[in-house]
Amino acid sequence: MRNFSRVSLIAMPLILSLGVLLLPAPAHAAGASGDLYFGYSRLGSNTFYPNVGGLNGWEAAANFSWIRFVGAEVDVAHYGIGAGASIPRTTTFFFGPRITLGAAGVHVFAHGLVGGEHSANSGSPTPISGGALAIDFGGGVDARIAPFFAWRVGADYIAAPTQSPSGASHDRFTTGLVFRF
Repeated sequence: MRNFSRVSLIAMPLILSLGVLLLPAPAHAAGASGDLYFGYSRLGSNTFYPNVGGLNGWEAAANFSWIRFVGAEVDVAHYGIGAGASIPRTTTFFFGPRITLGAAGVHVFAHGLVGGEHSANSGSPTPISGGALAIDFGGGVDARIAPFFAWRVGADYIAAPTQSPSGASHDRFTTGLVFRF
């Protein structure tokens, strides 16, 4: 049962992402727009577990808008790249609404996402393997660098209220390439 829950925590965002990625073709014919993002992400210290410094990782997100300014976003990220075995590897997955305003090739967006996180380590005297509900509030700016491409800089506030009695929370910084359609 324990392996099933770990697989489902990883498989669920991948299945949701695949489902969302298959929607653009018919939706685009109806006037929909959106973007795909991939880039570097830095998670702040002590975000999900105490005494864990900031973690480096990657983030991927997809946003599809069927109503002007309002879209649905899916976000998946993985942290702990380059860290020792005692540092938890953390995967986050979120989904929710996003509002985007843009002019002259610059888009500003804000989102409120809900999802979860899963962390695990292998080389620590006190092994960690667990997950929690998490929420993400934030936004960013996309600046056009080519006809279908933009560069994103974003910041988020992530909270895991069920992680500890006081609730763990911290900031996330992200930057990378956006493909617009």
